[in-house]
Order: sequence, then structure tokens, then C-alpha cells
Amino acid sequence: MAVRDNVYSIRSRINSACERSGRNIDDITIIGVTKTFEADKIAEAVKCGITNVAENRVQELVRKYDDVNGVSWHLIGHLQTNKVKYIADKVSLIHSVDSIKLATEIDKQAEKVGRVIDVLIEVNVSGEESKFGVSPDELDELLLGMSDLSHIKVQGLMTMAPLYAEKDEIRQIFKKMYKIFIDNRAKKYNNINMGILSMGMSNDFEIAIEEGATMVRIGRAMFAD
Repeated sequence: MAVRDNVYSIRSRINSACERSGRNIDDITIIGVTKTFEADKIAEAVKCGITNVAENRVQELVRKYDDVNGVSWHLIGHLQTNKVKYIADKVSLIHSVDSIKLATEIDKQAEKVGRVIDVLIEVNVSGEESKFGVSPDELDELLLGMSDLSHIKVQGLMTMAPLYAEKDEIRQIFKKMYKIFIDNRAKKYNNINMGILSMGMSNDFEIAIEEGATMVRIGRAMFAD
């Protein structure tokens, strides 16, 4: 199936999920995850109106950056502090901040290139040891620590559900994440804006939307033949 058909199908499924949950499709941002897919495939998605794309790895984002026009790049995978300098002038949104050490390095590198970089805090709601992300119990402390950093702006939260979990378990994880999101949106931190909730991928984005996601990260369902 062509990328065009995939994008059409994804939008249709998102629209159905919005209808089921009483939401507006215009409130959902689709991120095309380009992991393992090259510029020609990405260009097809751009022609279909996909303007936000993401990579898991810094070196892949850097490699593809100049080959794709008309998009905003997101970094959604685990980010090491020594790699931040390579994307500070390129990335639109970093989804995977999970420590004050990383946040401080992003702030430092953003200042060097004269930018304020938007970030999301990755929260490990499922408690999986193999997952990155701050635990829900540690989120307040991290937000407080980031509130005085002047070259980054926290725009919301991100989470991932276990890859092979049952739908009921995925739904419960997303419900819990949404509650954390809403609870923190009600708090008043300096430099913290809880406007984005990034959750849901190719196998679970409809559940994520039904449970409150504003941003979904879709790779295989968009780009695979």
C-alpha cells in the first residue's frame, strides 16, 4: 500500500476515534516516525500533509535532516547528553526528557545556538524496567528543577505503553497518563506549559486518542508497504 493510502487510512481511523470519544480531529497532531524509512518515503507523506516527522536516534535525524524539506523534526527516542549538541539547531520538539541532567544539557546547547527548545517529559507509567522515563512519583521534582531553565520550554508529557500488552492494559496506562497530565496542568510552575500529551503509536494510537492524547507517533502504519 502506498504512503498516500496509509495516511488516508490513519486519518480515517483517527477521525473515528475522535468521534467515539467526542473529540475534534483538529486537536490531534500526527507525527510520522521515519525510523528505517528514507527520504523518498518521507516526501510522499509530506505531499499528503504530514508536516511533523520524528526519529528515535540522533544520527538518523542528522543524516536525513537536509534531505527532507517542509517538515519539523522531533526526537522521540532516548537522548544521551553527549548527543544533544548535534540536534540543538535542528529539532522542533524533544519528547524524551527524563532527568535534570539531560534537561540542563539541552538548555546549555540551546543557549549556544540562540534558541529556546520545546521539550516533553517522558513518564514511565507502566513501570517497565526496560523503559526510559521518569516515574510518576518523581515528576514533580523534575518539573520544579526545570522551571528555572531559560532556554528550554516544557510543553507537556509523553509516555509509551508496553509493546505487546493487551488492549485493556494499554487503555489503563493511557488513562493513568492522562490523569497525571491533567493534574499537572492544574499546577502553576514557571516555564511549564501542559499543552501536549504525546502517546500512542502504530499499534495503539486509537486507544491513545480515546484516552486524551493530543499527539500520536506513527511509523510502520504510515510508511510500511
